[in-house]
Amino acid sequence: MSKAKDDKADGKAAEARLRALKTFDLDNPEFPPELDKIALTSGGYPYDERLKRKVYEDELIKLQLELLKLQTHVAEAGERIVVLFEGRDTSGKGGCISRILARLNPRHARSVALSKPTESERGQWYFQRYIAHLPTRGDILLFDRSWYNRAGVEPVMGFCTAEQTANFLRDAPAFEELLVRDGVRFFKIYLTVGREMQLQRFHERRHEPFKQWKITEVDRAAIGKYDAYTHAEREMLRFTHTAVSPWTVIAANDQRRARLEAMRVILTALDYPGKDKDVVGTLDPKITKSGADHLVTLNGEDAQAAKT
Repeated sequence: MSKAKDDKADGKAAEARLRALKTFDLDNPEFPPELDKIALTSGGYPYDERLKRKVYEDELIKLQLELLKLQTHVAEAGERIVVLFEGRDTSGKGGCISRILARLNPRHARSVALSKPTESERGQWYFQRYIAHLPTRGDILLFDRSWYNRAGVEPVMGFCTAEQTANFLRDAPAFEELLVRDGVRFFKIYLTVGREMQLQRFHERRHEPFKQWKITEVDRAAIGKYDAYTHAEREMLRFTHTAVSPWTVIAANDQRRARLEAMRVILTALDYPGKDKDVVGTLDPKITKSGADHLVTLNGEDAQAAKT
């Protein structure tokens, strides 16, 4: 096929994608084939096939054993570990957390997913209700969303003022520095997901009976706010990716790869007796970046969009 024909075919495919995005109906039981075809590679995801289940399960069990070794060390050394999981709706935060905790001692490893604040909590210092859940020595805590609600869902959905978000972006690095200075081993993991993949997962939640409980009115509203969330993501990284408390960003279109990467983010950063470095391996640079590098990517996408 000539280059002209290739360009014409690409143009038609892009037009079909835009039509499907504009007319997407969450309640329609059929997911648009134009979006389904490109969901996995959406958002520039570098893999066009999911990690094979056998490979995933073999690596998962080995990494879970490493996490158990780490937990034993944390208990004996009196360490404290806090991991924040943030990201777009449907990016797989809960799945990462559940796999990390699956084989750990639940007495000393837990997750926290706070609901919307009560009237009393709304009158408190913003960080106050999260502080109450921070771990004691020997424990591991995973936040399924955190104080970064104030940098993401709250401003996008109009649940807070611009001034409140600005104050948060100013104060969060100082707050996190206090945690680190007090000895907390602190991780911030942000999961990204392409627009078409997010729509596919929303659609799956809407139409699979065992997942319908996951769909909320906020989720429905988020469908048309992908770009607004991108802007919030950019501002969050710009102000809160610091040398003391950096972000690690994982592209999570393939949930299997993302779960393994999240485990490796923790395991590669910490030393503990019996650590098997061959099992832990290294982070995949194709899907895992520092917050600073991801911000460069986002800014580059903006510059490219401005030219077109």
